Amino acid sequence: MKLRTARSFAFVAAVALFAASAVTRAQNGSQFREWKPSALAAGGDAKPAVACASLVSLTGYEFAVSTASMVAAAGETPEHCRITGLIPPEIRFELLLPSAWNGRLYMFGNGGYAGEALDAQGRAAFARRAVAKGFAAVQTNTGHDAAVEPLGSFAAAPQKFVDYAFRAVHVTVATAKRAVQAYYGAPPRRSYFDGCSTGGRQGLIEAQRFPDDFDGIVAGAPVLDFSGTMISYAAIQRALAAASLTPAKLRLVANAVYAKCDAADGLKDGVIDDPRTCGFNASADLPKCSGDADGEDCLSPAQIRALDAVYHGVSRRGTDFFPGWPVGAEIAAGAGPSGWLPWFVPPPSGSPPIQKTFGETFFKFIAFGAPRPSYDWLSFDLDADLDKIETARATLDATNPDLSRFKARGGKMVSYFGWADPALNPMMGVRYFERVAQQTGPSTADFYRLFMVPGMFHCSGGIGTSTFDALTPLVEWVEKGTAPQTIAASRVVDGKVVRTRPLCPYPQVARYKGNGSIDDAASFACATAERALSSRP
Repeated sequence: MKLRTARSFAFVAAVALFAASAVTRAQNGSQFREWKPSALAAGGDAKPAVACASLVSLTGYEFAVSTASMVAAAGETPEHCRITGLIPPEIRFELLLPSAWNGRLYMFGNGGYAGEALDAQGRAAFARRAVAKGFAAVQTNTGHDAAVEPLGSFAAAPQKFVDYAFRAVHVTVATAKRAVQAYYGAPPRRSYFDGCSTGGRQGLIEAQRFPDDFDGIVAGAPVLDFSGTMISYAAIQRALAAASLTPAKLRLVANAVYAKCDAADGLKDGVIDDPRTCGFNASADLPKCSGDADGEDCLSPAQIRALDAVYHGVSRRGTDFFPGWPVGAEIAAGAGPSGWLPWFVPPPSGSPPIQKTFGETFFKFIAFGAPRPSYDWLSFDLDADLDKIETARATLDATNPDLSRFKARGGKMVSYFGWADPALNPMMGVRYFERVAQQTGPSTADFYRLFMVPGMFHCSGGIGTSTFDALTPLVEWVEKGTAPQTIAASRVVDGKVVRTRPLCPYPQVARYKGNGSIDDAASFACATAERALSSRP
């Protein structure tokens, strides 16, 4: 029994590690690329007013400062005070305070089910990058340790679920502001949040629930309809369980998709600008095997039915509930044979697809309010069971389109989503923006802009121009009043820029001017699509 338990724990830990590795990229690593401190300087850098070590005395009922120590300059990272602490019950935080402070506070978000170690290599690098630009930088683990409570298992404790859902970011930034005030003798002039994936959801939650926390928010690829995403995962995995897809079959699908859709925007350039402009139909556009046979160069009827389930979305009682997946992510990029690996289908290692890993833990530990470890997540019946998960949906989802308080206090938000995201359905971002615009009207563009990125996978990567800095334009918008008309983006292969394009605020798209290189951003201009685009794929 002990051996079986050890093996079970090892398997869970391996699955958690695999899932964690897939979301470590759930942050835009290109932030600050366009940073020009001289253009935004206001009053010069501030210096500490007290000794770093004295910050341990901030400890009180609300939070505890565990350590406060100076860190010497190293490489591009300047000298700074590093404090770590705990907000009850288990919210860990880290705050880096540079000795030459530009007056701004920067917080970056989490990935997946969070619980990351604050000194993990990727997270430490993001914090140091901000400090190198003069920002005070803060982060949180959202209230649990993923090494101890992997995936969604932490949600068996209701407080930890609430902390993950919305509380941790709010109380962490409030704590950071108190520490900043104590250290420099002044509050932050401006505060910024930057996140992608779960971090994008955190950004939207902040704008919806706590509009005074941040002056500017970058919300990248937000999993804003978290519950709907997991329900979609269940529907897709049920379909694929009946007809698995190999990498070779995914290549057939990708070839058919791009043969039909690449030039739909008027330019054959290897990228689908907006998948809604192409009426791809798996039943009509894919090579079919004869009868019930299965072959290398065709797809069986069962496989085509499975693909139809992916592309057609989820309905409840005859009404559209969650959008179908746009085409585009089926293609290979970099070393991977398809963007659908490992999200939709298992990777060669034999590990389960991430949709199964993330979806199963949601239904077992989060959806119903109390753990159901033996629950068969694929048995979830949308018609009969949706009402049973309403509390989880209301707590976790960031679908409220009312951003009036954030707008009224002068907040600005830049959001982005890859059109070829294989992890999160990009139509979530489009539909949410359209709902906000419907409620707020033309003034939406005065505080909230969405940039769709053709060919980009989850938060980065893919075959599009996925290297871009969304944070610097946001800071300029907040502090100079200059709204981003475009965001400069590039495609980098093996360290070399091979293509540049402008990213345009939705619903505008980048259109080729008719002359010049298709790999040069100067050959493109933002324009409204020639025909109205429906939010339904």
